[in-house]
Amino acid sequence: MATTRKKAAPAPKPAKSKPAAKSKPPAKSKPAAKSAVAAKPRASARNGAAPTPRPARKKTAARSIPVPEAAQATGTNRAAAMSGPSFPDTAWAVVEKLLVGFVRDEVRKVGVERAVLGLSGGVDSAVSAAIAARALGPSNVLGVMMPYQSSSPESLADARAVAEALGIETVVVEITEQVDAYFRRFADASRLRRGNKMARERMTILYDHSAARSALVVGTSNKTELLLGYGTLYGDMASALNPIGDLYKTQVWGLARHLDLPASVIEKAPTADLWSGQTDETELGFSYHQVDRLLYRMIDERCSSSELLELGFDAAFIDRISRIVRSSQFKRRLPIIAKLSARSIDTDFRYSRDWGL
Repeated sequence: MATTRKKAAPAPKPAKSKPAAKSKPPAKSKPAAKSAVAAKPRASARNGAAPTPRPARKKTAARSIPVPEAAQATGTNRAAAMSGPSFPDTAWAVVEKLLVGFVRDEVRKVGVERAVLGLSGGVDSAVSAAIAARALGPSNVLGVMMPYQSSSPESLADARAVAEALGIETVVVEITEQVDAYFRRFADASRLRRGNKMARERMTILYDHSAARSALVVGTSNKTELLLGYGTLYGDMASALNPIGDLYKTQVWGLARHLDLPASVIEKAPTADLWSGQTDETELGFSYHQVDRLLYRMIDERCSSSELLELGFDAAFIDRISRIVRSSQFKRRLPIIAKLSARSIDTDFRYSRDWGL
């Protein structure tokens, strides 16, 4: 039998005529498959197949994102090395139109007409409020100001200035009494715990007002904060819909200027106002402009580490931000449900938010 099979071995050789089949027109559909995968060149680069994506990278950089002179300089300029190329331009009128339509559709499709949001005096909440006011009309938007005893008086003044400019209704709800009542039992609580408690306290107030007014809570977390996990889970990161969650902080500033919001709000140092003197950039250890340039290329353009280095970003900065983004992924996902059935919620039983309405 062994001999018979050896004689049968030549049989596969006719199968080698299949190369001819490869030269047939049907096989030429494979180049088309290559162009369909052209949207994924960076994934190949990440796996080490550097030759293919590299031309695409050069094309992108040459097309619209030139490297500024500071970034091309030697390692003497640390800030420039961290920053890499400048951030690309954004068509603000188009962004405004899309976001106004988004808020109008998402609010009305669930059968309500109004929105509620926390008005902190910062640029993020100002932009969300402006978009909501344009989408639903100023009379249908409530801005809630929720200061703590250590909050800056300027924050309250800026929040009022935004509300006045937009013509929206406001209400002030002090949170000092309820926060302090809780921490009287836990006097040794850290600053982090206190800050998280304040953020969650504010969100419970917003959801209470949303129930009282049949309104949806509008979010105020930008894309930079969400990617860095720089927010409190079920606190400022919670909402029913978020118009600015796909805008980096740099873009939020640009949109705020386009929407003609008060200059004092746009130009102030970003702060969550969780304690006296707190600023975002001091706490993070880098500026939003620096990290946005990196995040845009890392996330939106899916650049590999080697490509980011070629663009002028600092290796330690790339590594640090990559780790922060990965380690905060749990904040961007719904709670994990243990799978026991054939159709588990959010794994198999998945429908759009307005399913059945």
